[in-house]
Amino acid sequence: MKPYISVITLAVKDLEQSLKFYCEGLGLHNEGILGQDYEYGAVAFIELQSDLKLALWPQQSIQHDTGLELTPMCPTQMTLGHNVYSPLEVDQIMAQAARAGAQIIKPAQATFYGGYAGYFQDPNGHLWEVVWNPCWEND
Repeated sequence: MKPYISVITLAVKDLEQSLKFYCEGLGLHNEGILGQDYEYGAVAFIELQSDLKLALWPQQSIQHDTGLELTPMCPTQMTLGHNVYSPLEVDQIMAQAARAGAQIIKPAQATFYGGYAGYFQDPNGHLWEVVWNPCWEND
């Protein structure tokens, strides 16, 4: 397998509410909800960067498609990281997320490796880390 990810799909309880959080609240771009003509087909794609999309797909649809049982979500199972250029940008994005309805899990603060980071959860409980790492160059 060649290491390449083109879509990250998040299971959501309410597609419209989730789309509003990401697009209106965080300012991400979307072309609308697709696949509404099909049972279990409604999905929204958000362009994150060239060749990488964030898909918002109802949890019930993922359950139907995979055949797996619904289980309680464990927020520490996975995080999504958003690296930025400065500690100030971390603070700005954390504040924007809070205004959009995110729950701040860990306010932005200095990290053990000399960076600066904080965590928030989206309305579905997905955990995001907003981080400035002085050792990484952001493109």
